[in-house]
Amino acid sequence: MQRQIKTSFKRYEKKFFLTKKQYEMFKNIISTYVKPDDYGSYTICNIYYDTDNYSLIRASLEKPVYKEKLRVRSYGVPGADDKVFVELKKKYDGVVYKRRVTMPEKHAADFLKSKTDGGFGQIGREIGYFQSFYNSEPKVFIAYDREALQGREDAELRITFDTNLRYRLDRLSLSDGDDGLPLADGGLILMEIKIADACPLWLSRALSECKTAPASFSKYGTCYKNHILKKDPEVTKKEMLLSA
Repeated sequence: MQRQIKTSFKRYEKKFFLTKKQYEMFKNIISTYVKPDDYGSYTICNIYYDTDNYSLIRASLEKPVYKEKLRVRSYGVPGADDKVFVELKKKYDGVVYKRRVTMPEKHAADFLKSKTDGGFGQIGREIGYFQSFYNSEPKVFIAYDREALQGREDAELRITFDTNLRYRLDRLSLSDGDDGLPLADGGLILMEIKIADACPLWLSRALSECKTAPASFSKYGTCYKNHILKKDPEVTKKEMLLSA
């Protein structure tokens, strides 16, 4: 089945860390209410963009009311002519807004350097303005293996399970493979629940039965704190100066 490509999203997103036992229990409880999405299981690859001094992720880690980030994403490792997503993701007062355009992988970097709409209309103008303001560049590659479910009655409800989170600070191209160093504890499963409105009762009950609690976790933020700061003395020096 051909997946319909959405260009904009508005939803609530909640993250949870599950043990293998909790994961199996949770999936069993919700099995009558969900089904695999069109692709089921796949690998997601991302290139996160930031400023020279990582101002975007530093601001995000301060948990402001409003924050934004830019990334280029692919499903699997793309060839030069395969489609990738250029995504502008914003969060305001707990609500996530995502705007994205698609293009061949070989054009994504040049589009972001151009700081124009690239012929992509309103969303292209928003991305171009972001780049004109921040002048962001590729900073880190992050990949993970995802299992995705969607509601049987509400296709906008999505539940994803991410494992094998990994990163690299070089070879910042989506076409350079999906390998990387471990990003976080490999024994836990990162679950994300994405809903457009209120959480259904059956889902709330499942979360309660499995004794899960929301987790504050950012893949890029974790990479910045645990890996980038430790490996790059210049970044650490800038961090100390900005904190003084």
